[in-house]
Amino acid sequence: MKTENYDNELSLWIEKEKTLSELSNVVSRLILEHATELVMFRNRMTHITKSEILNLHDYAANFVKQDISVHQTLPLAKAILELGIKNAKIDLGKLAYEWNKEGSSNDKINDFVKNKLSAFIKDENNLAPKDVILYGFGRIGRLVARELFLQDNAGGQLRLRAIVTRSNSEKDISKRASLLRTDSVHGVFTGTVKEDFENKALIINGRTVNMIAAKSPDTIDYTDYGIQDALVIDNTGVFRNKEALSLHLKSKGVAKVLLTAPGKGVPNIVFGVNHKVDVDNTFIFSAASCTTNAITPILEVVEKQLGVVKGHLETIHAYTNDQNLVDNMHSKYRRGRAAALNMVITETGAGKAVTKAIPSLDGKLTSSAIRVPTPNGSLAILNLTVEKETNLEDINNLIHDAAFDSELVEQIRFSVNNELVSSDIVGDSCPSIYDSPATQVSNDGKSIVLYIWYDNEYGYTRQVLRLAKHIAKVRRNCYY
Repeated sequence: MKTENYDNELSLWIEKEKTLSELSNVVSRLILEHATELVMFRNRMTHITKSEILNLHDYAANFVKQDISVHQTLPLAKAILELGIKNAKIDLGKLAYEWNKEGSSNDKINDFVKNKLSAFIKDENNLAPKDVILYGFGRIGRLVARELFLQDNAGGQLRLRAIVTRSNSEKDISKRASLLRTDSVHGVFTGTVKEDFENKALIINGRTVNMIAAKSPDTIDYTDYGIQDALVIDNTGVFRNKEALSLHLKSKGVAKVLLTAPGKGVPNIVFGVNHKVDVDNTFIFSAASCTTNAITPILEVVEKQLGVVKGHLETIHAYTNDQNLVDNMHSKYRRGRAAALNMVITETGAGKAVTKAIPSLDGKLTSSAIRVPTPNGSLAILNLTVEKETNLEDINNLIHDAAFDSELVEQIRFSVNNELVSSDIVGDSCPSIYDSPATQVSNDGKSIVLYIWYDNEYGYTRQVLRLAKHIAKVRRNCYY
């Protein structure tokens, strides 16, 4: 009897593997043939294994408290492929949820998808690709490069054309290629990288990326490399005010500049919250900081729904390259002590920076930071006093609804995992991962403590790219 059960289970698993393989193939065809990406409640379905796709279905089922299986999502994906929808990003998890909720029969699935995505069929969203230049090639720069090629596929959005560093010697190009291929935190790049020393370039996934040496942003003629009307993503951390960043605009071939750090005298944008600025007449942007991108979406929900009287932000932050590996001199207090051995109290400007995105919070928040001995993965703790009385269930429902169906679905991940730790959130595309089991509310319902995890490298990088696409006007139609 036990043998029969085992054989039956094995047979069912093999059938599920076949279905997963077919689903993976449809997902790949959509992105390569139509530049249309399928996601599962904002989780990437490309460049992952079949077992990871299966785990995404389990996550989706827990998120919406409803069974979502590959046998449901495969016919939905096939229907999308048959419609030939171009330049779109479609949440297959939400589509499956709506299909189950409406309770239609399987023979009506094509009509259901056609009805849901009718606006996408009418508007093929023919995007004009935008050239991108990475000025600097550090932690964020290399992750941006990886993502640009993982998301490029049919080549209709952002195209990385050049990387600018201080040197482009053979040794320098070789080392930067090596750092791009393999990362101690984020693993092996799922693409190909080859050095072209003769032409001073990297060949990434078969496409040439020029390696340019420069000491100042205003000394390069990018048109010599066939680059026009480009977006410069400055990730050096050196040029951080309007005057310094304006140097980029003096170089031929540059149209706009995006800084991957808080900037002075320029709009500091948290995509999803305050990105609706005059893009046509603004030429320099800042993507703010990783911590600001983590707390602002959550604070946006709480401020609108409950009202914030006052609060304190404490960020438990992974150590960064700014700190010392061993005890040594440092311009800032405490940061001179060995980063991998100590918890280090330091300052953060996130409490003030969030007010640039949510002006009504001005003067209401204090903030501080503790750098801890982990290389990546951080935690923001929001201790807030609110105007309207709430309880644990209500506050969690507010954030859940925002993560499921709002303008912040790309920003907020609602976690129900009571075993979540920092290494689990490495590689998460959302800048705010709300830890619902950890939430606390006082007896009077006026004091709340919220725990927000964030990958301070990758989650922030995805926010940078969302803003970059918005600036460049290459955002695809999204069904979330």
